[in-house]
Amino acid sequence: MLLDPLFEFSGACAGCGETPYVRLATQLFGDRMLIANATGCSSIYGGNLPSTPYTVNGAGRGPAWSNSLFEDNAEFGLGMRLAADQLMGYAQQLVRELAGEIGGDLAAALVDAGQREEAGLVEQRGRVAVLLRKLAASRHPRAQELASVAEWLIRRSVWIIGGDGWAYDIGYGGLDHVLALPYDVNILVLDTEVYSNTGGQTSKATPLGAVAKFAAGGKATAKKDLARLASNYGHAYVATVAYGAKDVQTLRVFHEAESYPGPSLIVAYSPCIAHGYDMLYNQRQQDMAVKSGHWPLFRFDPRLEATGGNPFKLDSAAPTQPIKAFMESETRFAMLARSHPEAAQRFLEQAQQDAERRFKAYRELAQKPADQSKPET
Repeated sequence: MLLDPLFEFSGACAGCGETPYVRLATQLFGDRMLIANATGCSSIYGGNLPSTPYTVNGAGRGPAWSNSLFEDNAEFGLGMRLAADQLMGYAQQLVRELAGEIGGDLAAALVDAGQREEAGLVEQRGRVAVLLRKLAASRHPRAQELASVAEWLIRRSVWIIGGDGWAYDIGYGGLDHVLALPYDVNILVLDTEVYSNTGGQTSKATPLGAVAKFAAGGKATAKKDLARLASNYGHAYVATVAYGAKDVQTLRVFHEAESYPGPSLIVAYSPCIAHGYDMLYNQRQQDMAVKSGHWPLFRFDPRLEATGGNPFKLDSAAPTQPIKAFMESETRFAMLARSHPEAAQRFLEQAQQDAERRFKAYRELAQKPADQSKPET
C-alpha cells in the first residue's frame, strides 16, 4: 500500500478490472521490469503515446515497455529474457576478466549475488555503483566495455502481459511454447472473458451461456481452463487470482511468481464494462465469481513438490452461492433469459454442474499426496 506505483493515470475505462494488476506489478517490481505487452486493451492504455501511464521512481528507474504483434507476444517476451540473460552473462565474463582490477571480493560478489529477494537486489545495485566508480578511474582497456553493460548485472524481471484474446486464442501457441521452456518469465493474463478491445467478441475464455458478438444465442461451450492446462507441465508456477475476492492471495501470488526461477503464469480475473453492470461494483462481482464457483482460486508451485509437499494449493472455499446469483447479476448472462429463455435455463443448469465438478476436481488435487498431485493431462 505504501509502495509507489510506476503505472498511473491510464486511459482505461473507469472501473477497469485489468489496471489494478498492472499497477500492483509495477509497485512490487517496476524498477527492474521489462514488459512485453500483447496488442489489446492493455497495450492501448499502456502505450497511448505521446503520453504513457508508466513512470519512474525517485531514482529514475521504471518499467521498460514494448508492444509487438497480437500473435507473437509470448515469443517477444521470451526474446527479452534471452537478451537480458545474454547481457548478464557477458557482463559477468568481463567482471571475471577484470577481477584483479576491481578487486576479487567485489568481482565474486557481483557474479554470485543472490537476487531473488528485494534485499539481494538492493545489495547488488550497491555493488554495481561501486563497480562503476572503480571503472571510471581505471585505465584497463576493457573498463569502458564493462561499464557499458554493468547495469545488466542486476537481474531483470520479464513480464509478458496481455488479455484472454491473446492468451487463450490467437497467441496460445506461442504462450504454450514459452511455458514448455525453462526460462524465467512471468506471464500475466488479464482475463476479461471476451475480446474487450474490439467490441466484445466471444473468445475461448468466454464462459458457458454468456452473450457476446458471434455468440448472440449464448456461448454453447465451456470456458477453457488455461491455468489447469498450464499446470500439467509440472515445472511452471501457475495461479488464478481475483483481487476483489482475496487481495492478500493476489499479493502472495505475484511475489511467488516473480521469485520462481522458471516460467510462471498468473490468470487474473478482470471484470470488464462488456460484462454489463456498473463498474462501481467491480470488486463485488469478483467476490461473487469466486463464491459461486465461477472463478476458483488456486496456486501450483513446483518448489513445494521438491520439498515433499503438494504443489497444488486451493485458495478458495467450496461455493457458498449458486452460480445463478452471479449470472443473473450481469447483463451478458441475464439478457439471454429474455431472448432465449429455454437455452438460458439449460446453460444455467450446465454452468452449475460445471462449477461443482471443477471445484471437486481441484479439491481432490489439493488433497492428494505430494507425489500424486500433478494434474492429469
